[in-house]
Amino acid sequence: MARRRRRSRRRPIDQDPVRRQSVWPGVFRFFAVAFLWVIIGFAMLLLYYGSSLPDTSGLMAETRGQGITILDVHGRVVAVRGASASPVVQVEELPPHLASAVLAIEDRRFYSHWGLDVVGLVRASLANIRAGAVVQGGSTITQQLAKNLFLTPDRTFRRKMQETILAVWLETRFSKNEILTLYLNRVYFGGGAYGIEAAANRYYDIDPRELSLHQSAMLAGVLKAPSRYSPVAHPEASEERMNVVLGAMVDAGFLEPGAQALSRSAPVAYALSTATNGSGHFVDWLMDRLPAYIGGTEGNLVVQTTLDLDLQFVAEEEMLEMLTDTGGARDASQGALMAFDLEGGVVAMVGGRSYADSQFNRATQARRQPGSAFKPFVYLAALEAGYRPDSLVLDEPVNINGWHPENFSGDYDGYMTLEEAFASSVNTVAVRLVQNIGAENVVRNARRMGVTADLDALPSLALGALEVSPFELTAAYVPLANGGAGILPHAILSITTANGEVLFERSGSGPGRVLDPRPTADMVSMMSNAIANGTGRRAYLSDRPSAGKTGTSQGFRDAWFVGFTGDYVTGVWVGNDDNTPMSRVTGGSLPAQIWHGFMQEAHRDLPPSALAGRLPISTLTVDFENGAATETLLGYELDLSDGD
Repeated sequence: MARRRRRSRRRPIDQDPVRRQSVWPGVFRFFAVAFLWVIIGFAMLLLYYGSSLPDTSGLMAETRGQGITILDVHGRVVAVRGASASPVVQVEELPPHLASAVLAIEDRRFYSHWGLDVVGLVRASLANIRAGAVVQGGSTITQQLAKNLFLTPDRTFRRKMQETILAVWLETRFSKNEILTLYLNRVYFGGGAYGIEAAANRYYDIDPRELSLHQSAMLAGVLKAPSRYSPVAHPEASEERMNVVLGAMVDAGFLEPGAQALSRSAPVAYALSTATNGSGHFVDWLMDRLPAYIGGTEGNLVVQTTLDLDLQFVAEEEMLEMLTDTGGARDASQGALMAFDLEGGVVAMVGGRSYADSQFNRATQARRQPGSAFKPFVYLAALEAGYRPDSLVLDEPVNINGWHPENFSGDYDGYMTLEEAFASSVNTVAVRLVQNIGAENVVRNARRMGVTADLDALPSLALGALEVSPFELTAAYVPLANGGAGILPHAILSITTANGEVLFERSGSGPGRVLDPRPTADMVSMMSNAIANGTGRRAYLSDRPSAGKTGTSQGFRDAWFVGFTGDYVTGVWVGNDDNTPMSRVTGGSLPAQIWHGFMQEAHRDLPPSALAGRLPISTLTVDFENGAATETLLGYELDLSDGD
């Protein structure tokens, strides 16, 4: 019997070979058309955004650096920064380690990409995704050059597209070395220095061709954030960044590990080009703020400031003398002094005992606890809430949820007037006031007067349990000194070009009145008593009215005196950079003495001025025989002529 052929039950998917092949041409056509539209769309984007690109001719011409001359309020030269004009320094003329440092930290694949680093973009994107924040950037040196030369810092799609187009254009127009040359001659290095020649001159007072490995790594590190990594403004951060650059050079194969270790041990020396030994702190602070006033303006500029070189010299001398003669024995190594006029203009700034030894500006950058120097904000809030200088308050032990603030003396004197408590800086009374009037009102009061530091609405605020810079605290006293007008701390009066064109001129501005006249006058009266009969007696000026407040933080780590006359507001801080305790230095000792010495000299040729809001009461003695008259200052009375 013949075996029956077994019929297969499997059914072919498609028995029509024509149908089976017809799908692929369709897929191919779809992707071809889509790709074509992508190309057309990209070309249209290039055409659209490229049509508004700036002129790119003359890039290799002489660079117009900014020679910036800084004048004091009387027109005297404080400092000259930058270079007025210089030919382009070719990258081949510069030390090889400078280019290596910049490429290692900014763009390692510079010589292999075509303006856009796809590998770098992917790597940065992955790092940012893992971190959940922007921790890396993917811009090449060519893109940075395009942005710095032609574009605004706006973070828009339009600006990014223009940056991309310009980067590709630069790569087709110039060689890699020419692009790197342009970058190094135009990029901002902080401190008002645009370009490598201005930076080498600004920070080291040398020709850029003489930069050492250590100096090159330092400058390359500045590029990421010129303000944050400035060698003079933030030396510690700058040195850490320099070590990162040196490590990157080793990783990239540009540097041997032994050379890295040798460079790390190299001494740091910066150029000091200022009228006084310590005014470099002021100049650095000013230069970091100057770009906000002038934008991308090129050419030589003249900046007239509110600084008074006579007062600056006195401030530096008083600080150095006190720290040298007494500071060592009292374990006080550093200090800062800020002085303002009554409109908020900076007239003197001392950022430390020696700018040559440390460019860290303790007047503007250090944040320390003010202790009782914060109490005027507390007492003023109490006066605004209805207290009077003669109101009776109770000095006795305080217990707030287990917190037991104590007086400096350790004693308690029972009932006393508000004025007596302020003059003696009684802690328990200040804490009770905060409890009674509400910490929120104290915070609101401090904010009105200009304190921007973090303020917790807690009873401990009464004892200065916050951190604030000498600049900020002193500026916040100005409304007390001028009768209640808010101020915007400033230092620039005008900016002009070399041919006299005015780019900026201060016309006066501020938030207007921020304090009521009567409570302000009462507060000034209490502060006058504190300087005459209280903890600030060593600051007392015998020839003119003055007012102020001492401050000492816990453990004698910070000592302050902040006070004013009818002409100037001055704050003094003394302490140690590492926050170690001093040997029982209080605000009424070294700071008050420095304040007294400075203010006495600052007012030497000025007639006595009444404190704002209070008129002097005087007696007039007339010698009829000789025709001479003598006026004797006796005291003060409240002036409410501007309204209550």
